Amino acid sequence: MRLATWNVNSVNARIETVVRWFEEAKPDVACLQEIKCVDEKFPAEAFERLGYNVEVLGQKTYNGVALLSKTPLEDVRRGLPGDESDEQARYIEAIVSGPRPVRVASIYLPNGNPATTEKYDYKLSWMARLHRHAQDLLALEEPLALMGDYNVIPEPRDAEHPERWTDDALFLPRTREAFRAMKWLGLSDAYLQADGAPGAYTFWDYQAGAWQRNHGIRIDHALLSPQAADVLKACEIHRDVRGWEKPSDHVPLVIELDL
Repeated sequence: MRLATWNVNSVNARIETVVRWFEEAKPDVACLQEIKCVDEKFPAEAFERLGYNVEVLGQKTYNGVALLSKTPLEDVRRGLPGDESDEQARYIEAIVSGPRPVRVASIYLPNGNPATTEKYDYKLSWMARLHRHAQDLLALEEPLALMGDYNVIPEPRDAEHPERWTDDALFLPRTREAFRAMKWLGLSDAYLQADGAPGAYTFWDYQAGAWQRNHGIRIDHALLSPQAADVLKACEIHRDVRGWEKPSDHVPLVIELDL
């Protein structure tokens, strides 16, 4: 089973690029983030023609996440538990049916900048809620993949120029500590487990020739439960997609599980 995560940075604005990648990569499951549209404006038909079941948690102009699967999606959860007042569309979770089901979540973790504002408090609070929910999910002892744009640079090796990110919410000590605490629950970083080579990035800014100069960062992650990590076969970053016409500033991360 091939599972992908991709922050598409507006699904409707980049629909031709996104559909092209789906046609070429043929993931069994895909987690999309920053779709930037309400549910009814999501171009579901374009993906249904390719054989996907679609579940969406959208939001006008900002945020928004989606799950697409070639097999039915069950037990769909929209929104991260722990704060009923949170109106931002950043989390959707479901069980992907099959001979051996796997629970998958599409995550768009808050950016948190500027780090001197309440936006950073919201980021840390959201990460704490995700930590508690992941703990509950791990107790189920089932294959689990928490995939998405975490807006976290875990280590200096995950940035071409880490010194430029020192004061950024993506790289602050408390951010990285919260991410490590997630892993200490028993989650594995699929990229580190399957490859781990430095210089592998998933995001390049549109500004200052970041892509052309490879000034990238690794902020899109797949965290796996032990039951999923035990059957991990591969993890790939589809770097070339950043060079396509009208690209997102992120590229797809694809894992393969022997399920």
